[in-house]
Parts: sequence; C-alpha cells; structure tokens
Amino acid sequence: MALLVHLKTVSELRGRGDRIAKVTFRGQSFYSRVLENCEDVADFDETFRWPVASSIDSNEILEIQIFNYSKVFSNRLIGTFRMVLQKVVEENHVEVTDTLIDDNNAIIKTSLCVEVRYQATDGTVGSWDDGDFLGDESLQEEEKDSQETDGLLPSSRPSSRPPGEKSFRRAGRSVFSAMKLGKNRPHKEEPQRQDEPAVLEMDDLDRLAIRLGDGLDPDTVSLASVTALTTNVSNKRSKPDIKMEPSAGRPMDYQVSITVIEARQLVGLNMDPVVCVEVGDDKKYTSMKESTNCPYYNEYFVFDFHVSPDVMFDKIIKISVIHSKNLLRSGTLVGSFKMDVGTVYAQPEHQFHHKWAILSDPDDISAGLKGYVKCDVAVVGKGDNIKTPHKANETDEDDIEGNLLLPEGVPPERQWARFYVKIYRAEGLPRMNTSLMANVKKAFIGENKDLVDPYVQVFFAGQKGKTSVQKSSYEPLWNEQVVFTDLFPPLCKRMKVQIRDSDKVNDVAIGTHFIDLRKISNDGDKGFLPTLGPAWVNMYGSTRNYTLLDEHQDLNEGLGEGVSFRARLMVGLAVEILDTSNPELTSSTEVQVEQTTPVSESCTGKMEEFFLFGAFLEASMIDRKNGDKPVTFEVTIGNYGNEVDGLSRPQRPRPRKEPGDEEEVDLIQNSSDDETDEGGDLASVSSTPPMRPQITDRNYFHLPYLERKPCIYIKSWWPDQRRRLYNANIMDHIADKLEEGMNDVQEMIKTEKSYPERRLRGVLEELSCGCHRFLSLADKDQCHSSRTRLDRERLKSCMRELESMGQQAKTLRAQVKRHTVRDKLRLCQNFLQKLRFLADEPQHSIPDVFIWMMSNNKRIAYARVPSKDLLFSIVEEELGKDCAKVKTLFLKLPGKRSFGSAGWTVQAKLELYLWLGLSKQRKDFLCGLPCGFEEVKAAQGLGLHSFPPISLIYTKKQAFQLRAHMYQARSLFAADSSGLSDPFARVFFINQSQCTEVLNETLCPTWDQMLVFDNLELYGEAHELRDDPPIIVIEIYDQDTMGKADFMGRTFAKPLVKMADEAYCPPRFPPQLEYYQIYRGNATAGDLLAAFELLQIGPAGKADLPPINGPVDVDRGPIMPVPVGIRPVLSKYRIEVLFWGLRDLKRVNLAQVDRPRVDIECAGKGVQSSLIHNYKKNPNFNTLVKWFEVDLPENELLHPPLNIRVVDCRAFGRYTLVGSHAVSSLRRFIYRPPDRSAPSWSTTGEVVVNMEPEVPVRKLETMVKLDATSDAVVKVDVAEEEKEKRKKKGSSAEPEEEPDDSMLDWWSKYFASIDTMKEQLRQQEASGIDLEEKEDMDNADGLRGPMKGKEKAKAAKEEKKKRIQGPGPGQASEAPEKKKPKIDELKVYPKELESEFDNFEDWLHTFNLLRGKTGDDEDGSTEEERIVGRFKGSLCVYKVPLPEDVSREAGYDPSYGMFQGIPSNDPINVLVRIYVVRATDLHPADINGKADPYIAIRLGKTDIRDKENYISKQLNPVFGKSFDVEASFPMESMLTVAVYDWDLVGTDDLIGETKIDLENRFYSKHRATCGIAQTYSTHGYNIWRDPMKPSQILTRLCKEGKVDGPHFGPPGRVKVSNRVFTGPSEIEDENGQRKPTEEHVALSALRHWEDIPRVGCRLVPEHVETRPLLNPDKPGIEQGRLELWVDMFPMDMPAPGTPLDISPRKPKKYELRVIVWNTDEVVLEDDDFFTGEKSSDIFVRGWLKGQQEDKQDTDVHYHSLTGEGNFNWRYLFPFDYLAAEEKIVISKKESMFSWDETEYKIPARLTLQIWDADHFSADDFLGAIELDLNRFPRGAKTAKQCTMEMATGEVDVPLVSIFKQKRVKGWWPLLARNENDEFELTGKVEAELHLLTAEEAEKNPVGLARNEPDPLEKPNRPNTSFIWFLNPLKSACYFLWHTYRWLLLKLLPLALLLLRLALFLYSVPGYLAKKILGARARHPPGSAGPTRPSSGSSTPSSPSSTSSAHGTSGSSSRSCWRCWGCSCWPSSSTASPATWSRSS
Repeated sequence: MALLVHLKTVSELRGRGDRIAKVTFRGQSFYSRVLENCEDVADFDETFRWPVASSIDSNEILEIQIFNYSKVFSNRLIGTFRMVLQKVVEENHVEVTDTLIDDNNAIIKTSLCVEVRYQATDGTVGSWDDGDFLGDESLQEEEKDSQETDGLLPSSRPSSRPPGEKSFRRAGRSVFSAMKLGKNRPHKEEPQRQDEPAVLEMDDLDRLAIRLGDGLDPDTVSLASVTALTTNVSNKRSKPDIKMEPSAGRPMDYQVSITVIEARQLVGLNMDPVVCVEVGDDKKYTSMKESTNCPYYNEYFVFDFHVSPDVMFDKIIKISVIHSKNLLRSGTLVGSFKMDVGTVYAQPEHQFHHKWAILSDPDDISAGLKGYVKCDVAVVGKGDNIKTPHKANETDEDDIEGNLLLPEGVPPERQWARFYVKIYRAEGLPRMNTSLMANVKKAFIGENKDLVDPYVQVFFAGQKGKTSVQKSSYEPLWNEQVVFTDLFPPLCKRMKVQIRDSDKVNDVAIGTHFIDLRKISNDGDKGFLPTLGPAWVNMYGSTRNYTLLDEHQDLNEGLGEGVSFRARLMVGLAVEILDTSNPELTSSTEVQVEQTTPVSESCTGKMEEFFLFGAFLEASMIDRKNGDKPVTFEVTIGNYGNEVDGLSRPQRPRPRKEPGDEEEVDLIQNSSDDETDEGGDLASVSSTPPMRPQITDRNYFHLPYLERKPCIYIKSWWPDQRRRLYNANIMDHIADKLEEGMNDVQEMIKTEKSYPERRLRGVLEELSCGCHRFLSLADKDQCHSSRTRLDRERLKSCMRELESMGQQAKTLRAQVKRHTVRDKLRLCQNFLQKLRFLADEPQHSIPDVFIWMMSNNKRIAYARVPSKDLLFSIVEEELGKDCAKVKTLFLKLPGKRSFGSAGWTVQAKLELYLWLGLSKQRKDFLCGLPCGFEEVKAAQGLGLHSFPPISLIYTKKQAFQLRAHMYQARSLFAADSSGLSDPFARVFFINQSQCTEVLNETLCPTWDQMLVFDNLELYGEAHELRDDPPIIVIEIYDQDTMGKADFMGRTFAKPLVKMADEAYCPPRFPPQLEYYQIYRGNATAGDLLAAFELLQIGPAGKADLPPINGPVDVDRGPIMPVPVGIRPVLSKYRIEVLFWGLRDLKRVNLAQVDRPRVDIECAGKGVQSSLIHNYKKNPNFNTLVKWFEVDLPENELLHPPLNIRVVDCRAFGRYTLVGSHAVSSLRRFIYRPPDRSAPSWSTTGEVVVNMEPEVPVRKLETMVKLDATSDAVVKVDVAEEEKEKRKKKGSSAEPEEEPDDSMLDWWSKYFASIDTMKEQLRQQEASGIDLEEKEDMDNADGLRGPMKGKEKAKAAKEEKKKRIQGPGPGQASEAPEKKKPKIDELKVYPKELESEFDNFEDWLHTFNLLRGKTGDDEDGSTEEERIVGRFKGSLCVYKVPLPEDVSREAGYDPSYGMFQGIPSNDPINVLVRIYVVRATDLHPADINGKADPYIAIRLGKTDIRDKENYISKQLNPVFGKSFDVEASFPMESMLTVAVYDWDLVGTDDLIGETKIDLENRFYSKHRATCGIAQTYSTHGYNIWRDPMKPSQILTRLCKEGKVDGPHFGPPGRVKVSNRVFTGPSEIEDENGQRKPTEEHVALSALRHWEDIPRVGCRLVPEHVETRPLLNPDKPGIEQGRLELWVDMFPMDMPAPGTPLDISPRKPKKYELRVIVWNTDEVVLEDDDFFTGEKSSDIFVRGWLKGQQEDKQDTDVHYHSLTGEGNFNWRYLFPFDYLAAEEKIVISKKESMFSWDETEYKIPARLTLQIWDADHFSADDFLGAIELDLNRFPRGAKTAKQCTMEMATGEVDVPLVSIFKQKRVKGWWPLLARNENDEFELTGKVEAELHLLTAEEAEKNPVGLARNEPDPLEKPNRPNTSFIWFLNPLKSACYFLWHTYRWLLLKLLPLALLLLRLALFLYSVPGYLAKKILGARARHPPGSAGPTRPSSGSSTPSSPSSTSSAHGTSGSSSRSCWRCWGCSCWPSSSTASPATWSRSS
C-alpha cells in the first residue's frame, strides 16, 4: 500500500530562474530535481512514492512547496500547496490543478497540477486497474534521498523524452554498470543549448561544488564490478546470480599450530603433569615434568588437515593436563579447556598469542578452576599469512587475568550452564530402506511399514547425545531432551542436530541442521541467553529417492548446498546457568537424555494454506547431453509437488481434519494434474508438460515455448510464521540497497568519477531511512500467539541494532568528506555484515523452493530459491526480492558433481516467474508478469476468476534486432599448454546464439566485431520491454583443433533498448563500451569490454533502424567492426621498452632454451628485443631500449593490455613459445611529468634538515641483556647526547656508565632493536585503539548501549597497560633509571625486505612468464607451478609530443629515451655474504614432533649444506652463521636459503625455503647492497661493514643522481643540493683519541636521503629481515620463518672486512649455592601412634626448573613437634645461563635411544619444597615456593614478617634479581592448595642464595650438604629428633614431659599442697592428745600416773627411760584413743593444765 504523488507542472511563474519542488507527507520530504533556466512554466513531471504501513486518515495533509533554487544562498520559497487527503482516501485517485499561497497565506497567481493516488491495505479503496498497477509498478526502485543518489549521473533532459511518456525518478539505478537501461549520457560533442531547461543535480551539502549537467565524456565507463552484473534495474526481473559453483563442501588445506609454553597454579600436590593437545581426533602429548605445579614445556605441535571449511571450523581444540601419565597408566585428568577451530580462525590474524587457557574439571563442575596453561594457538588456511609477534627475549607476562585465552567480549569468569536441546517430532522423512523386504512382509503378513527408523543425534562442544529410535515412522514423535553441560558462554559456535536412520549395518544421516549460537543469543547489556523454538527447522540434503550408495550423502551430513527437502524437525533449545554451590547438583558433564513435556500442535503457528505459482517464460541453454529426450521441469516446496519420490504415503488413513485445523493429511500433496480437491478447489500442477528440446547451437538446446508459456501451481500447508520472513526481507532490502550503493561508490573511486562522497552520503541517508522504516514496520503482529521467546528477543535486539545503526549512519553521513570516503566505506562494510547477520532467521518456517530439470524421469539439474525471496506482502519492503518478478535461474548439477569444470557449464537457463503467498491473497499473483497474455485454465477451472492458469498465451509480441558490439577481453584464463588461449565469445539471447571470430594465441583478444541478431520476437508490452529486456549471456571459449571448445568464463549483460518511436541520438545512444567481469565458477576470469543495444523494428521494417555504417572488414571476411560512435576515441602514444634480461628459463619440450627473444605487442603493434645469442653465457640483452608507437584510447581505463612473449629461436627459422605475460593495466607505466611547483622540487634557498634524534621510543621495562661475559644489564634509550656524555665521563657528577664496548656484541644490538620494534608495534596498536575509540565516539552520539562490552574489554586493556608500564617500587629501586646508555640499533623487519621497498622495482620490473593451463582448482591454484621464467625490464608509456623540458635536461641521452641514468647490464662479479640469524616456528619434521634443522644455501652452481652444524631437536634454532658466496650477475642472481631436517638414516627432508632475487636488490636505487648503519664507528661491536665510507657513498650518489654536492662546510655540516645536514664532527678511535671526521654528517645525509629533491629515496638501513619458509609440497602455507640479511660487494671494489661475528652467544656457566638454614611453622602431618599427638619429619627439597632429575634433599629433621626444622644444609646447582634471553640452557638426551643431546631453554626458576618423610609409605608433600631468579620477592628478615602474600603477589614486595644482587638471605613462605583450591601457608623456610660464576666457584669451592671444604656446622636439634624405636624409654619420658609439661608443672605444686594437708590431718590428733595427756601427767608424787612403768623398767630419772616412757606414753595414748574419757583415764581432776604441761 502506498501513496503516489505525480507532480506534473507549475505554471504562471514570475521571471526566469532555477526551480525545485519539495513534497512532504507524514514528515518525510522528497525533493524534485532542479530545473534550470525555467521561465513561466516548470515541467517537473516526477512521481514520488510513500509506502505506508498504516491506513491513511482522511484528515491527513499533503504539502508541496515550490522554491527558487540558489547554489549559494538558501532557496527562496515561491509558494505552498496543501491538500487534505479526504477525497483521495475515498476515491483513490484525484487530479488537481490549483493555485499556491505565499508566506502570508495570500493566494498568488502561480498554479500547479498534481495527480495523487492511493491503495489501501485491505483493498477497500478499490483495486488498481491493470493500467495503473502496471504503469506505476516501475516505481518500486524509488529511493528516499533522491537528489543525492541521482546526483551522480546526468539524468535525461525533458526535451529528450518522447511525448506522453512518464518519467519516473529511479534513484536506485545510479552508477551500476552492466545491466543498464536507458542511462542517459549527453555527448560532449553536443553543446548544451543555453535556453533549454537543463537538469541539474543537487546536493544540499556541496551546493558550491555542483557541476552542471554537461555529462560525462563518452569514454568514462565504469570498470567491471560485481554490481555491474547483478544490479537489479527493473521491477519485473530480479538479479541473476552470476557465481555458479558452490564452494562450500570443497576440501582445503589447513594447519593448526599450538605451542604449549607452560602451566601455572595446577591444582594438586606434587604432580607430574603432561599436557595433551587434541584437535578433532588427533592427540599429541608434551613431555612429562616431575613434581611441579608450574611446569615449563615450550613445545610446538602442528596438525595438518585437508577438509572442507565447515568440517574444519567445527573441530574442537582441547587442551588438557594429565597427572602422572606413563606407558602403563593413562593418568588422572587435572582439568581441560576446549574451543572450536572456528573461534580461533575468527580472531584477528587467526591466532591467540601467549594467552592463558583456564582449566576446569568436566567431571566436577562444582570445583573451581584447576590451573592455567599458557599457549599460542593459530589456524592457517591456504594463503593466510600469520604475523607472529617476535620470538626473541620474551619476558614472562605474569598478568594471567589480563591475557586469558578467550575471544574479546567473553567474560573471564565463565559459569557452568546446562543446554537443553528439546526434540519434539519430525515430519516428511524420506524412505531409507529398500521396499523389497517390506513388500515380502506385506504379502505375507499384510502389514505395511514406514521404511525408516529415525533417531536424532546432537553434537555440541565435542560431545554428542542421541534420542531413542522410533521404529518405522515417517512422522516420529520423541518429546525428549538432550542435556549438555558446558561453560557459558561456550567457545563453540555451532550445535549440530542430525536426524539419522538406525540400521543394523551402519546408521546414515537423513538430514543435518546447524544451530548457530550467535544467532539465537545476544551478549549485549540487554541481551538474552541462547533460546530457540519450539520451532520447525527444515533439513535439506540429497534427492529423496533411496539408493544403497547415495553419491550425495555428504549433503545429508550438512556439507554443501542441499539439493532437496529431506524432512523437518521441531526443536527447542534453552540454557540454564547453574548455581554450582548447590549441593543437589550432579557434578558431571556427561550428556543426559530425558523426557520433556510435549508441546501443543499449534505452538508453532496457525496452519495456513499457501499458494505457489510459477510461469516458465523461457528455457534455453540446455546442455546438449540432455538434448535427446523430452525435458520437463518440476517445482517443489517441501514435499508438495514432488511426484517422483515425495513419499510412499502410509496406508492408514488419518481422519480428515476440520478446515483451519492443523495440516492436511500429509506434508505431501501427491495429486496428479487433473485431480481436484473435495471443494472443487484447485489441484496442484507441479511440473511442466514434457517437451523435446531444439538445437540452439553446437553446445546448447532450448525448449520452443514460443507464445505458449507453461505454468505450475502448488497448494501447501504451513504454520503461518510470515512475520519472521517479513522482518528478514526488510533487513535484506536495506542490506541490498546498502551493498549496491557501496559498490557504486567503490566503482566511482575506481574509475575516478567525481563526487563519490555525495553518493556515499546518499547511501548513508538511505540506510538511516531504511532503519527507521524497519522500526515502524517490524513491530506489528505483536500479539501473535505462536511467537517464541526468540522471536520476541530477536525483534527487540534487531530493533535496538537498527535504531543504533540508523543513528550511526546519520552521524557518519555528516562526517563523509572527500578524503574520508574510503574509511567510511569500511565502516559501511561493518553495517552490511551486521545486517546480513541479523537478517538470517534461525527459526525456519516455509521450506525453500526447488526447481528440477527432469529427463527420462531422472533428476538432472536443479536450482534452489529461498522461500522468503518469493513471499508476497502488501507492504513493499516486506515483499520478497524475487516475488512476482521474472527471475533468471541457471540450473546446476547436484552435490560434488558441480565441483570443478562440470560446475562451470550451465545445465539450463530458465526465465521463471514465481509468486508465493497465502491462498487468500492470491488475486494479484499474475500482477508482475509481462503484459499481453491470455490465461488457459484447466477444464474444471474455466469459469472461476481465481483459478490459476495451466499456461499463458501471449498475444502481443514485438520484433527486435540485437546488436552486440564485442570490442575486447583481457586477463582471460590460459586454456592451452602454451599458457595462451584461442578465445572466441559466444553470445546468447533468448533462443539464438552467435560467435565472434577465433583469435589465436592470446589472453587479451581484441575482436572489434559487431554481432547482429535479427528477427528476435519478444512477448509482452513494448514499454515494459524498454525498461525490462531479457538478459544476454556471453560465454568465452577456447577453440581447440581437436575435441570441443573449452569453457573459459561467463558474464551477463542487459542491452540498452531503443523503441521504434525513439530517436537514435544522444544522450542514450549510441551505447558506451562497458567492462563486464567474467566468472568461471566462483573465480573471476577476466573482463569483457562490450556494448549491447536492442532496437525495436517498427512498422516500417528495418529501414528505420540506424544504418550499420562503417566498412565491412575486407581482410577478415564478412565481419563488421564496432561502429565509430561506440568504439573508443584514440590518440597516438609511444611505448618505450627497457629490455634488461631473462632469468630462470625452464626447458621447453625437454630442450633447453638457448637463443631467446622477447616480443612486445600492444593493440596490434609491437617491437622485438635483440636476440640473446647464448642464454647460458649471458642472459642479458645488448640493446637496452626500444620503442614503438601505437593508437590507444584517450581514457586510460580502456587501455588494452600489453603482451610480453618470449620465444626461443631454433634452427631453420623455427620459433618455440617459451612463456608469456600479460600486463593487464598500463596505468603504472604511464609517464606523468613531475610537478615542479611542489615544495620538494624547489632547489633554491637552503633547507636545514635538523638532525635532532627522533623522539626516543620508551621501552616498557624491557631489559637489554649484554653478552654472557658481562654482568651489567642495561636499559636502552635512544638518546643522542653522546658528546655531553663523553664530556661528563670524567666527572663524578654523572654516575652514568657507557657500557664498555668489549661487553657489547652484535646480539646486544639485535635484542635492543627487537625491543624497539616491539615497542613501536605496541604504540601503533595503542594509537590504533585510540583512533578506533575516537571513531566510535564520533559515531555513537549517545549510543553507548551497544558498545558496553567492548569498552569493558578496552578499559581492562588500558588498566593492564598501566600496570605493565608502572613498575612496582621494587623494580624501580632495583633498576635505577640512570643505567640507560645508548646501544646502536639496527632495523628488524617482521617481513621480507621486498615488501618494505616495493619489491625493489623502482626502475627494473620483473614479469613472471607463464606457461601451461590455468589450474582447474577453484581455490586459486598457485601461479607458482606455471612460472617458466622471468623477464626483467620496464615500460614507459606517454602521449607522443613529449614536453620539451624532458629532452632538454642536461645529459639527456636520446638512445635511452625515458630510461636515463640506468647502469650497464654487463656481467659483474659480486661477493654475496648471507647472515642467517635464526629460525622460528619450524614445521616439525620428525615423529617426535621436533626437527634437527640445518641451513642449505644455493646460488648458481654453489650449493652449501651446513649439515655438520645441525641443531638437534629444535623448532626455534639460533644459527648465528654467515656464509660467503661468489656469484656473477646476471647468470647467478636467485639466492635460495633453505632449512633442512637432518636425518640419521635416509635423505634429509626440506622443511622450507625462501628465494631472494639479488639482482633487483643490487641495482635498486634504494641501495640494498649493504645496509646503512645508525652510527659510524671504526671499531667495536658496531664497526662499519661497508668497504665504502659514508662520505664516499654520498659522493657517489650525488654524482649518479646529478645532484650538486656534497659540500662539506664548517665541521659538522654538509650541503647536498639545497639541503644542509648537521652532525658530530669528531670520532674516537680504539685508544680513545679524538679525530676530526666528516663521516658522521655524511651518514646523517644518507639516513635522510629521501629528503633530497628529485632523486631522493629511502636507503636500506642496517637490518634483519624475517622471511617465510615455504615448501612446494604444501603451497601457500608457511612452514616457519627465517631471520637473515644479505650483503653484496662488487668484486671490482675494495674488499670488505671480515664478516661480523654473529655466532650464538655461549651460555655463561654459573653456580647457585643455596643454604637452607631453618624452617618454621611447617604444618604437622603425622599422628603419634601412642599419644595421638601431631608431628612432622621435615626435609627440604630443591632444584632448578628443568633439572628435576638433579633435585637435592636435606637430611630429615625427625619429629618436629612445632614445625620448626634446623638443617644448615647446602645445595649446589651448576647451570648454563643466557642473560639475553633470561633462560637456563640445558643439553640432555631425551631418552636412551636418542642419538645426540637436545638443547632446551628454560626460565631460571628455583623450586623449594617441604616434605614430610614417611618410612613405609610415600613421603607427603607439604608446600612449595618457586622463585624466578630474575625477579623474586626479597626475603623477610624474620619468620614473623614472612607472610603468604609475599608469594601470591597481593602485597608490593621489592623484587630482586639474583643476577644483580648475587647474595640474598631471608625467609620465604611455602604454599599449597587446600580442599577449596585456595592457597594456604604451609610453612616458612630460611634460606640463603649465593650466585657465582664458574670461575669464582672454582676459586672458592664449598662442599655439598655439610661437607668439606667450608663445612657448615651441625644444626642444634632438640633431643626428640632421634628415632623412637632405638630408645623407647627415653622417648616415652620425653613424650610425657614434652606433651604434659605445663600440666605437670601445675600438678606439682598442687600435689605438694595436698601432701602437706594430708600430713597436717595426720598429725593433728596426736598433738592434741599429747597436749591433753601431757597435762594429766603432772599428778602428785606417789599417786598413780598415766604411765605405769613395768617392773624392771629403768628409773624415770634416766634419760633413756624418759624417752621410752615418752614413747610408750605415746603408744599407750594411741592405744586408748578410742576410749577418750573412759575408766582408764584418771578420774581425778586435780591435775591442773599447768602441771600437765610440765609433765610433758
């Protein structure tokens, strides 16, 4: 539905002026073109069109404004017309003539005439009558910004338009070149008449720069480009696709190279890790490293594949670490990492360099990360070259987090997720078993089975899961889900879903579908997780007929384009992020299959009846193999229409469903031509009636349809998901427009047309309008019940993306300037890619349409058309691009048959009209057909209007004559073994064909021939044919004497049509020559220069046609040349040829070339070189310059190619062609006089070239190491204050030391240079990032949304940079800034020297001579195999009267023409000195994955093989060798440097080689003989290598270039021409004496030679170049790189000095002495058997990395109960160290079978571990620390200050280097991981590190352990450290005391206290009794006392008796204790206490 406004005229205008109109509706304005010099009437006659999405309201307004147009000031409004659209809405067509109103709303005289029409969505406003509809159909191409897009071509002037014909503005046609219709070019011969209103192009931004419509000159023609062939110029025909052959399934060479550098933080204790690298099914292992958690490998693996890209990119790269793998056991998996090859290939440079892969354990997803592996991964296809960062002295990047092996935008913390792939059901499966057994069964049992047993298999991330098998079912129902567990986001892009047929023998694929995860998810801020469906996906593959061996089985596996519908499958996909902390989670990643809930039938959309209609208008170019039997064409959609092998329909009838219910009976509609459905509705007619082809010519047949065109129609039922396709179509339309516009702009740039920036602005304007249009259209049908989550999310994200794209396009449009066009074009390319990506709908709906050509009921060839391209919609943007249009289809062979030359031939060409839409919309299905037909309906549809016809009969036909002006072709393929072809062209139009003549032996034929096709009958209306002629096919063939002609390529064109009532006059006629790109398969195969015109034969017959004037070429028979108005305008040119020599000519027919000659030919004229009399002796020509004159087109783009042919003159006047070369473009050889006004040319006045040094490149903390004998480590800074430095040297004020020259060597210089190179690259990257950011800022005004992810990544990068740049305080203190002396540097080129200096073709060019056929290989079989030699010479082309000042120049030698001042080409002897530094990344040549490389050098007859110096088992060998070879140019000028692999047995294998053309270098003006050093020095490491001093070189250059100078002025100054150079004027010799010298200033002049006017050019500096090594067996794939440089010295000059010594630095011998004093706080591992207490038997183990077998242990400190251990134990580690690379060098035999030692370079790292010794079981590992000897944390002073953070780097600890400190002592923490994978402190060790050189160690020897000499004292260990079973008692005592000492100490006083208490209680009664009894004993004398002395007792007076009495009394008293106060006690109470006491 659309609103059309046809603005006819504006009259009654006042005055004379330029007028322009602006028409506005709903806020969108269109401008008309500018009419110049209008008087009172402006005849606009233009139509504007607004597609409208919502119905027009009756009160909306249309506004038309008329302006006076001004180029300089703003336009002045004349008047306005406004109209309410009520009448238009009611009547749909209104014509109005009315007056305008001015600014003040006053009516003015001026009136306008306008016609408005409108068609509503629902058709309510009345349908368009045929005339209207067809007449206005041609407006479809209308574009938004008409004035910009048309502002490129002069449009037709109104005067040249035939009366009554409408002109529709069609902006889209603009600059495309091939299929042009009426592109009007006024001739420059025809001057513009002043009074006639001319059409002026307008651009509101560049008004001042507008050029008047004087047209382009007749020669400006666009070069061929793809657009040229495919631009759609009409609305009734769609673009034909020119590339024929599908390249998809074709295998290619790939190489995956993976370097495993090291692993860190592996989880586990004391492991022996091995890394396994897997690519697809290939596995390779590294060596095993013992007992370390951070092993260093640096091992390189290469995997070679020859598979198709799809298979390659789906292969999984898996890197896993395995613990203790050996021959007997497979080891345990620590963790693994996987990603697909496609992810790597998608990286910049196709590689990840030095990135850390995060390991995770697939069997335990709740565990965290398991460690990191640092690796390089690269994927190389044929022809990709990878820039590897430089390998030398790489410092270890410890920033793991900032360098993870993840693509940009993937977060470092990836989470585990479950991927649920839900498989619901399938339909329409093909038969997969033979029906033989089924028929037998049916006969016996009567059961009939479906002949397929399907199941679904899903592949994802290297795992696969499959559903159950549904036996015998064409419509299986599964309702199962396959569950994968993987990290999210996954690093595998695609998931493969395959339906397979289960079979007893082997299962085969029925169909495959790939789910691209990027298309079903979005990682932006408002993104969504992958989700899909439930939706149907269609599967395509081989044809459906069952055969045991299906030749197209690959198609069912998803390789290549499917040729038939196989089945459709309903799938869904969901992703759930897992919470790994959840304990219920199953922690394995095994694939699970489980049931899922079924979904309703209607969830994929309501079933609708779709109607497909097709009309075959022409079938021609049918391959002659198919010409003998009747041919029929079949059209199918899904299984509908497939009558041959749709399906054997199941017998069980399904109940008929209600109308509007799901599908009808089947997905198949197997109805024959005459069968009708129940309702008398239409049946399907899916194939044309068989017809026998008729002969067109020798190769092709055609079907004689004439005026009766057969039709097909098919009814089918599909879920109605049109919205998806509509949205995709809108985006496709936007993308097509954008692509077309971009091609136009590129074309304009290429052909140097003016104002490409305007066209680009127009394109961007169009893009932003298209994006806004999408936003208004796409959001419809929101409430559709069957929309899946993906539909909603995709719509949101597409709308976001397009909105942002529209904004960016707008911003970009404002930034387009002339000089930025190319950059902005690149940005547009990104838009285009994004649009194409978004338009690809992952959820299919209607299957694609297939058209098959059948002959004899066999399927021969097919074409496949996506259904979305045919889908009808009322909204124009949603309409499929081929819907209701005539499409030219080329049918091709299915599957692999279409590869190679078979795929190049056309099987048939169809002109086919197609329409697909809902049945209820089908009233318009014939609307796009060419008019003038009557419908023929089947019998049952006769009266019904909507019944489709079975054929159309055309009643209107027009007679035409076609004139094909075939001028020339260029750059064709070589089809003969001679390397040439015998080409002729065959032109096909409708069903006629004609050939040009055959031109022998050329690749650039100039036919100059007009072919006339008479009596052409075209069906349809005349005016349509004018806009829409059929296409012309041109095929180029090579004529062979035997057999049929070989096909060489094809192109298409559209003729320019002249109707009988048009005048044959400018601007449209005569047509201009155009270039058309020729294709062969997918490869371009040259260009054709031609023009085509189609002339209508009117009623008067041919008399009215323009006469064919011009002579019939008498020599060539009845051949008409291209007429004068069309052929190019010629001028006289002179071509001078420099003949230098021929090189490397190969044999011809086994005979050597002996007397060659070169023939040059261009445009029929030519010149021959002199004859080389003896090619072997001297292959150079003796006459150097010859010339010839020739007529060439004025337009450089039309210049014919120039052919160089080399012939060998044999005896008897015979000639043999050796080889040929075609120079396709002469442009680079055209002489353009220099612009003498340019400042660089001014030779007056002095220009002082300031020799201040370049700003020094700041190094980031990279040390430059000196050679092994020095201990100093210096930093490099490029500073030039040498004189001051030297002055200050004596004074102590400046502690800065120049490094002693004796300490420096060539390697110091090399490493310093590499640092500089890396730094420059880094800065370039940084500035690149800044630029990008700036661009993004410009483009994203307020569009921050879509860029968030990138920003984060960038911010992270910046952060990282800051971290690297700012060294920690430690580094700063350890490496003070003052140590930065100057080291002279050289230039390290990361590529070949040639690429830097334009192949050294400054005056001598090399042309490869080719011979033999161009390969059939589509992937561009390399030219290398066809090269048979090289011609050296040059060309110069100029218009003949040469400007005089050239010949008047001083010393002009006329015999040399333009080639003045070239050296002589006599033979010259040269000493060639080749320095080979090193090789990197060599391809492994031995089974062990290594190589034993050595250098081989070939130059002429010299062949040096440095076999005895091979380097064992090394892929990065350092050779450091120089070779001297004497050669004589020109005979020996091609140097080959090869690297071979040494083998003990058998021949040595070539790894790779590189070839260097020394001659071009030798003669080049860039002086590549010996590089110019940075400074001049007469001694030391930087000694001047060239035998000529700088001043001599400078004098010579000035003399050769005729430059005034050099004038050495006052010291330190030199003047050359008008440039003055300054520099130091003194030099120091070996003894430090200063002498005056001019060499420094001369050198500074040489280093700035490019500043010298006229002759200046860059001179080659002292350098090292990096050359790729190639192997002829693996063409195009790099086998490694070689760093080298070549010096050349002519033998007639003074001899050069001795070669530089670049032999590899010998590693320096060191001894590291480590004393382990004590340990503390070691964790206690053992439990005591008796007491259960904790203890440890500690010992410490240490080794240097890489020397695990030499590990050393202390003695055991037994039974440490505190974690303290005392050792006083010394380790001695001798090692060899390369200071420059910071690596230890180890040489050892890999195994007992190794022949020799292998050298390893390993970082210098010391490992210390604590162990717990066990007697009967293995020792327990407790903890470890690894110290990088170059930078490790300084030890803590005390054990207390020593913390875990010192080792983990969480605190800033000063870092020290043992190589600087020499002696370090302190405490270091020892760490291990706990169960949660976190580090914990497990002990501390006190150690002392002491580094000595080998000499120092010899002078001052010490003993190992505690031995002599210089023994350490025994440690003072506590007694417990004895062994318990030797002295159990002592042990037990000690245990008790040790364990319970505090308790015992507490118990002792308590026990004493209790004892005292007990004693007290014990003695109290006795004392009491004594007291008491003592008182009674004082009784009177005589009386009985308490004691009764026995008889015979002694008297009381005696002392003894006293005591005994005392005792007895005690005893008696005790004895009577119980009867206290009883009768035995005295009753008398007379005894007083006093007396008692006394008695006691």
